[in-house]
Amino acid sequence: MKTTQYFEHTRTRPDRTIIKNEWIKQVVEHPERIEIQSDGRIRKWALIEEVNKYLRVVLLEDGETVHNAFFDRSFKEE
Repeated sequence: MKTTQYFEHTRTRPDRTIIKNEWIKQVVEHPERIEIQSDGRIRKWALIEEVNKYLRVVLLEDGETVHNAFFDRSFKEE
């Protein structure tokens, strides 16, 4: 999995250490929603059933480099 330095830095935060690589891959490969940001980055969301929370993964414009991943408390199902 390709990642940015920002991702590696934020991953050490206590609220992010529980996020498993397999969950990130799950969101990237099987998102429930996708949005393209104005800067070209790609947001993807999916429910992680094991914790019953939506994980947001932000990818760079290349569609494969993970820039951020966090549980999105404000996510609303459509």
